[in-house]
Amino acid sequence: MKVELLKPLGPCILKAQIPEEIVSKLNNYADQIIEDNKKKELLDHGKKLAGDVTQEFLLEKDFAIKSGWAKFLASCVQQLTKFGENKDIKKFEIISSWIVRQFQNEYNPIHWHGGHVSGAGFLKVPKDMGGYIQDKKNKNYKGGSLILVHGTRQFLSGSTFTIKPEVGDFYFFPSYLMHTVYPFKGSDEERRSISFNAKIDEEIHNVYAG
Repeated sequence: MKVELLKPLGPCILKAQIPEEIVSKLNNYADQIIEDNKKKELLDHGKKLAGDVTQEFLLEKDFAIKSGWAKFLASCVQQLTKFGENKDIKKFEIISSWIVRQFQNEYNPIHWHGGHVSGAGFLKVPKDMGGYIQDKKNKNYKGGSLILVHGTRQFLSGSTFTIKPEVGDFYFFPSYLMHTVYPFKGSDEERRSISFNAKIDEEIHNVYAG
């Protein structure tokens, strides 16, 4: 599995590639939930999340295990803590994992997650997510991008990290790291992402213990 350690701002971030087989299973699962009104209502997670988006629903735990998704998350978090703290985790407990269906003009306001470790990645990305009405300054359009936010901009230290969505890319980070998704425009296609929250060993997470 290909992984890459990033440190564009304060905390360590791990970028990993979701195996194509798991991406396919996740998308097929999502498509089935969308068509199943009973499950769609049962797994609805939108009321507990910050996003102003079309739909957000939980992954069932048995599916997360059978599909290999839970194993992928555990393996990557193990590498994140090894790179960031030089420690091996013994505990990995998924609190929840969910899929977000976002369409043009929808957005996710700046927020953070619960648990110890979180992450976000991409299952579907529109071919075109728009641009500025007037591009006189050749600005970098951020519509549809995932923006990670930490602290304030200082010398040799940025405060934001802009991630352009690519299918299969997944980013792991500490749950306290604030992030947001700007609205995109110009496309009726779906931007489909997946996130999770998890707990690890308290003695590793709590750097103030002892």
